[in-house]
Amino acid sequence: MRRYCSFVLGVLFLSSVHGFYLPGLAPNVFCRPGAGIQDSKCKTKVEVFANRLDSVESVLPYEYSYFDFCGVADEPSPVENLGQVLFGERIRPSPYKFDFLKPDDCHLVCTKRFAATDAIRQKMLKRLMKGMVLNYQQHWIVDNMPVTLCYKNTENQEYCSRGFPIGCYVTKSGHSKESCNIRDGKNDTFYVFNHLDFEITYHSGQDETWGTAFRDDGGRIIAAKVQVNSLNSDKCDRSADPIMFSSSATDVEIPFTYSVKFTKNNEIRWASRWDYILKSLPQTRIQWFSILNSLVIVLFLSGMVAMILLRTLHKDIARYNQMVDADDAQEEFGWKLVHGDVFRPPQKGMLLSVLIGNGVQIGIMSLITLIFACLGFLSPASRGALMTCAIVCYVLLGTPAGYTSARLYKMFGGERWKKNVLMTAVACPGVIFAIFFVLNLVLWANGSSAAIPFTTFLALLALWFCVSTPLVFIGAYLGFKRPVSENPVRTNQIPRQVPEQTLYTKPLPGILMGGILPFGCIFIQLFFILNSIWAHQYYYFFGFLLVVYVILVITCSETTILLCYFHLCAEDYNWWWRSFLTSGFTAVYFFLYSIYYFATKLEISDGTSTFLYFGYTLMLTFILFIFTGTIGFLACFWFVRIIYSVIKVD
Repeated sequence: MRRYCSFVLGVLFLSSVHGFYLPGLAPNVFCRPGAGIQDSKCKTKVEVFANRLDSVESVLPYEYSYFDFCGVADEPSPVENLGQVLFGERIRPSPYKFDFLKPDDCHLVCTKRFAATDAIRQKMLKRLMKGMVLNYQQHWIVDNMPVTLCYKNTENQEYCSRGFPIGCYVTKSGHSKESCNIRDGKNDTFYVFNHLDFEITYHSGQDETWGTAFRDDGGRIIAAKVQVNSLNSDKCDRSADPIMFSSSATDVEIPFTYSVKFTKNNEIRWASRWDYILKSLPQTRIQWFSILNSLVIVLFLSGMVAMILLRTLHKDIARYNQMVDADDAQEEFGWKLVHGDVFRPPQKGMLLSVLIGNGVQIGIMSLITLIFACLGFLSPASRGALMTCAIVCYVLLGTPAGYTSARLYKMFGGERWKKNVLMTAVACPGVIFAIFFVLNLVLWANGSSAAIPFTTFLALLALWFCVSTPLVFIGAYLGFKRPVSENPVRTNQIPRQVPEQTLYTKPLPGILMGGILPFGCIFIQLFFILNSIWAHQYYYFFGFLLVVYVILVITCSETTILLCYFHLCAEDYNWWWRSFLTSGFTAVYFFLYSIYYFATKLEISDGTSTFLYFGYTLMLTFILFIFTGTIGFLACFWFVRIIYSVIKVD
């Protein structure tokens, strides 16, 4: 039993620090055609699938067929999960297919001609030009691995990008993107990357399970890299001029070709094949700095809270409970003065209970999703799994939301329980869904692959109204059925007048200060999260994110408790909404940081992408506001009940 517990603790420690991942499903085994190996054991064809095209200069992703590349129409597309659909991933079959272990120096895929007399073809040509101006990247997949473009960066280190550009545009002033690799390019000229040099690296196994035939003629793919070129030749002539044309060109012909070679590497195991991609991302040194920065803030706050609880608060309670003699008690002072009003129901108690209920739902959903991610079930190889898991967990956690909201609303003395249940099930998800619907209309109008199909909308509505809403009603029924929670002290019938407050104890300064420290714990991690969303980088630091999640919960709780204690000592008992807004203001700082990120890190200039960016940011801000506000409220609620339960009140 002791060994088992040690093993479990070791796994939890590793997952909390590094976040190991499962590379995917069962590995595919490939073999050379005609090698005499049974087809049921291996595949002979290496298929290339095309995912969406995206750009750091535009929020609008597009399908592979949007730019009229070489395609196939008679093959079915792989089935996408809910998360992939919501993220706009559209995986489609491509005509780029080759036999395993059979190199090919030159293969013509197709030839596209944009005739000057064809209006439709000219529209496609203009679309291709715009894609090169915005530096749109293609994302291809081989054996569930991204096809990467590797090159040396400015520090002479290899950087592997999971996408490669469709072409390059040299501006009128002679500037071009770093990934273009165009030397001595002409000004105001487009260069189409129509020739691809594939390099497939495979591992051929050295254990007995492979057998002799597999070691010689089979293997597992561990890497798929590509180099892009512009060659005006259907024979892959390396000395040919590049395909180039100006912005005023009307008659263009583009042959699409490729070559492929296979490289054997038995030093890299199949389970480690993602390492060469992930090591190109920001290293864990920055993550450790983020964790240490957050821990310093937590230790500071914990020291402050410990000082209050163990010294100041302990002395207060001792003095409050000390009797001068058998007949007279000490004169009340400080936070004990407001004991008759501290549990007075707040204004708009229904709205507060609804927000708290939804915050509990979001908090539990986030924790479960992060735990699954740390255990490796939501690795980068499992496309869309993170979003799918989050949505499923949120839908299935309607019961805690309804229960929490009902318990609070009943404690506030509310009687309109039907409205409370309905708002808990509809209000917050409705706000998110309404914003999402408007953004989807914009995506649909622009022909983006991120536009959600109508059937997916119906599926989301079915999950909302047929699964989540009934669970909220069940939770609310259980909450209203239980008796009202008794408060430690009685509430006076006549409200006590709140004295004039100093500047630092007024509501607004406290709320403004309350969100700074929690935001300081997460802002470095936010940079990587925003990069994964808008710069299309992989995010796999789930272990660090789980640690930051715990630190955020602790920081929000301690900050709110500190400010709540100060306000109670100032005889201000209106803590209900203030505790929610104090920690919830972290979301406002997140929104301000998103504006800074947009202005300094992104190159978005068009109005549509700007509208979409801030629309999605508003959704994230609203979710973070509910989540952090709920943490602060529950921490303050627990603190107030504890301190007033240990004092003697006549």
